[in-house]
Amino acid sequence: MKDFKAQAEKLRTDAAECALIRDLATEPHKRELFNRLAEHLDTLAAEVEKAMEDEAKRLARRA
Repeated sequence: MKDFKAQAEKLRTDAAECALIRDLATEPHKRELFNRLAEHLDTLAAEVEKAMEDEAKRLARRA
């Protein structure tokens, strides 16, 4: 579970960095690219977090 948590945090950090680059970009196509990257990384982080929650619930039911 710690590995999943670290991965989710890394994805969130990468998404924030992409959002920062997006905000600093002067070319519209670069802004769009980094916006899509930030959104995609946020989605991936949310999916990892959901998987962690689902696994925790599954383990709790077993106990």
